[in-house]
Amino acid sequence: MFGLQDLISLIISAFIILPAVVFLRELGYVITSAIFGVVNPRLTIGSGPRVFKFGIFDVRRYYHLYSWFSYDDLKRKGKFIYVLIYAGPILVNMVPALILNALLANGIIVKYETFWSRFLFYQFYYVLFDVVPMKTVNGMPNNGMIIYEMLRYGKRVDYNNEPFIPSTTKVEEEYQEEMEEIEEQMEEMEEASKEMKENDEVMEVRRDGDEDEEDRKERKLGGLDN
Repeated sequence: MFGLQDLISLIISAFIILPAVVFLRELGYVITSAIFGVVNPRLTIGSGPRVFKFGIFDVRRYYHLYSWFSYDDLKRKGKFIYVLIYAGPILVNMVPALILNALLANGIIVKYETFWSRFLFYQFYYVLFDVVPMKTVNGMPNNGMIIYEMLRYGKRVDYNNEPFIPSTTKVEEEYQEEMEEIEEQMEEMEEASKEMKENDEVMEVRRDGDEDEEDRKERKLGGLDN
C-alpha cells in the first residue's frame, strides 16, 4: 500500500536526491575539463528562462533534473584526454558511492541511513547507465560507448554528426532564439489582451449609450402620458 510515508520518500527522492546525483554527474565533466582545459565551459542547471549566470554556472528558472555541461573545444586534444573527460561523470559518482557504501556497510553512518541508501541507489544507477556501452536517444552513444570506441578505434564511430557534449556557443544561440520566441509570443498575447480590453470598453460605452437612450424614451413617453 502506498501511504503518506511513501509519498514523503518519493518527494525527497525526486526533488532532492535525484537532482543532487545528476548535478554530481555533470560536475564530473566540469572537474575533468578544468584539469585538461576546454574553451568556454558552462554548467547549465535547470531549464527555461535564465535566473542568473555566474562564471561557468548558468542557473535557469525551472529546477528539476535537467542539467548539462557544454564547451566549445578542447585546448589539448588526444584520445587519453577525451576518455578522461567522458569518464569524469562515472568517477565522480562511483568513487563517492563506493566510499558511502563502505561507511553504511560498516555501520559508520547510522543516522539517516534510509536517505543515504536511496542516494547510493541513484549514484550506482547513473554509474551503470554510463559504464555499460549503449546507444541512447536518436542513436546517441552514452559515455561508456564513447570510451569504448575511443579505446578500441581511437575515435567515435557511431556516425552521429551531433556532438555528445553540446557546444556552449550553440546552446547560448538556441537559448537566445527561444527567449526571442517567448518574448514575441508574450507581445502577441499582450496585443490580443489590449484589443479585447478596448473592444470591451467600446461595448460598455455602447451599452451605456443604449441605456441612456432608453431612459430618454421612457421619460419622454412618461411626459406625454401626463
